[in-house]
Amino acid sequence: MADIRAVVFDVETTGFSPLRGDRIIEIGAVMVEGRRCTGEYQTLVSVPESVARKASQVHGITDRMLQGQPLPEEVYPALRDFIGGSTLVAHNASFDLAFLAHELARLGMSLPNRHICTLRLARRRLTELPNHRLETVYRHLFGELPDGNWRHRALDDARLTARVWLALANE
Repeated sequence: MADIRAVVFDVETTGFSPLRGDRIIEIGAVMVEGRRCTGEYQTLVSVPESVARKASQVHGITDRMLQGQPLPEEVYPALRDFIGGSTLVAHNASFDLAFLAHELARLGMSLPNRHICTLRLARRRLTELPNHRLETVYRHLFGELPDGNWRHRALDDARLTARVWLALANE
């Protein structure tokens, strides 16, 4: 673990399925080298698709907030540069990776990086929990959420996931 370089990331989306045309509208990522967070990346993404009401209720992002934000063709090359050859870490990685792969494919890009899912780790190591949602796992490991102010936004979730991953990887 001491020599691993990872990018812990989270995405917020217009809906719940890239196969139904839903898109990434926010990306948050934390670079972890060894046991230290050494950098962050965050951006909203302007897409033509509207944010579904149910999705907006989860993350609070609205169509209006996306106006004037960077376009996918600006965001994904910069994100890929930030990630480089790092291992990717996400909570419920299959969801985030499916969206990311779909967005990259639209631009003729891919990201074949190794990945780790903290949801799967938590299910294996914390069997006593009633569920393994990110906030439940975080509270179990650390008590309250930082500053009591967790907004379910991409960078906030990536920061929480980074702490969860470091704790679970250390067990």
